[in-house]
Amino acid sequence: MGNKSANLAIISNNTFEATKAINLDNYDISSALQTTLEFNELIAIFSSKIANKIPHSAYVYINPEFDLEIKSGVFTRHSCNYALKVEQQQLGELKLMSNHRFSDTDLQVLETMLCCLIYPLKNATLFHQALKMAYTDPLTQTHNRASFNDSISREMSLAVRNAKNLSVIFFDIDHFKTINDTYGHDCGDTTLALSAKWIKESLRDSDIVFRYGGEEFVILLSDTDAHGAELLAERIRASIEHHTIAYGMEAVKITASLGVSTLRENDTIESFIKRADDAMYTAKKRGRNQVVSSK
Repeated sequence: MGNKSANLAIISNNTFEATKAINLDNYDISSALQTTLEFNELIAIFSSKIANKIPHSAYVYINPEFDLEIKSGVFTRHSCNYALKVEQQQLGELKLMSNHRFSDTDLQVLETMLCCLIYPLKNATLFHQALKMAYTDPLTQTHNRASFNDSISREMSLAVRNAKNLSVIFFDIDHFKTINDTYGHDCGDTTLALSAKWIKESLRDSDIVFRYGGEEFVILLSDTDAHGAELLAERIRASIEHHTIAYGMEAVKITASLGVSTLRENDTIESFIKRADDAMYTAKKRGRNQVVSSK
């Protein structure tokens, strides 16, 4: 069994101020950490800056709030773990690994240095919380239209650069206006939220779902060819059809129409999206509750 030390780093304002004067004279950690708001860059900078004082072979940073697990280096038998927290705000957990057991002196120096990491991590957390709110649809807890506009451009560039497939699914709830008119907008909101939940349950970790507008969702599928996208769309369609919404004393059945498009050479964002949108409307015209792939 490897040696593991479980520690809790709780840093208050007083602790930070008391250690700052000692640490910043000896290490330029703090100034380096002010250069970014990205978690992976912060942890990499911190690791490199403490390497001379606290030799380590690898690090792992976990932040459940943002579904992050950042790791680098060679995993070895000895480790120390710190749950990072400041002013009641959880900032994730940092693990350092080493070929040799960390001494008490190592841990004391490391805990002092962690004071320089805490506030940059807090700033990164606040930044990404704001970004998450700006890019999240509050009703369905999916990504929103603004997020899609950013993501589609990035994913298309990556697919072209790496010669990878990229597919998109347009999803529209059938007869959504009738649901609103018959049962009310609260039922409509419930339908949207549950539809988003059921879509997510059918997806892989690499897939991203967006609320595109109204009752329409878009699913972006990286490294997925036309056949794979069509199979996934059919899985989503079947999942929606097999669920029933219990609203008050009513059982509300819903279905959805889906259109699939796969990135082609010389596609623009507009042409790529339009094929999926057109395919979805073709599914509507053909009777709804079906998947149509663009040709």
